[in-house]
Amino acid sequence: MNINGQAAIVTGGASGLGAATARELARQGAKVAILDRNAEGAAAVAAEIGGIGVGCDITSSDSIAAALDAARAAHGPARLLMNIAGIGTAKRVIGRDGAPMPLADFRKVIDVNLVGTFDVIRQAAAEMAKLDPLADGERGVIVCTASVAAYDGQVGQEAYAASKGGLVSLTLPLARDLAQFGVRVVTIAPGLFLTPLMAELPQNVQESLAASIPFPKRLGKPEEFAQLAAGIIANPSLNGEVIRLDGALRLAPR
Repeated sequence: MNINGQAAIVTGGASGLGAATARELARQGAKVAILDRNAEGAAAVAAEIGGIGVGCDITSSDSIAAALDAARAAHGPARLLMNIAGIGTAKRVIGRDGAPMPLADFRKVIDVNLVGTFDVIRQAAAEMAKLDPLADGERGVIVCTASVAAYDGQVGQEAYAASKGGLVSLTLPLARDLAQFGVRVVTIAPGLFLTPLMAELPQNVQESLAASIPFPKRLGKPEEFAQLAAGIIANPSLNGEVIRLDGALRLAPR
C-alpha cells in the first residue's frame, strides 16, 4: 500500500519505537494520529510531524472508541494501524521473600499488551472493512509489536513474555480472519532497542547488553523499527508473519 495520503493510527506514539514510526509515516506522507496515555507527549510529537495527538488508555474500550473517533474526525478513516503501545515488568514467580508474584501484576501486563492491543485492532478493523478497496484489493494494514521475549523470555519475564507470545500467536489467525476484507496483519518482534527506558540505564549496562548482539553489535535504533513498519505497509505479500528484528540476538536466561 502506498503510505502517501493515507490516514494512520499509531498507539504508543509519544516516545520510543512509536514516535519513530509516527515520524517515518509522516515523512512518507501519511496523516498520523498518535494515541498514547501520555497525552502531552502525544501532542508534542504530533505537533512536530503535523499530525494529531490524542490521550488514550488502551485498557478502556470507551477510551479507544473516543480516540478513534477523534482520529477519524481529523484525518478521515484510517487504513493503517500501528500497535506499539505496551508496558513491561520484571518479577519472579516467587520473590526473595518467598511470596508469590501478585496476580494483579501479571494481569496488568496482559491487559495492556495483549487485551488492549486486540481491543484497538477489533475496533479499527471494523472501520477498515467498510472502506472501498484500493486498486490491489487492500483495505488496510495492521502492524503489531511483540518482542523476542515471546521466544526467549528471561527469568522474571513471565508476564511480559506471555503477553508478547499472545501477540505472536494472534498474528496468523487475525490475518486469516481479516483476509476476506483485504486487511493484512504483520507483527514485529524487536530485540534490544535504544528506547527512552533503555537510555536511562548506565552506559556500562547499555554496552553490556549491546555486546550480546551478534551483529550489528549495538542496540537497535528506533528508526530501524520504523523503516521495517513502513516496509511492511509497502509490501502487499507480507501477511500473517512475525518478523524478528534483533541482529540475530537470542536472549540468555538472565
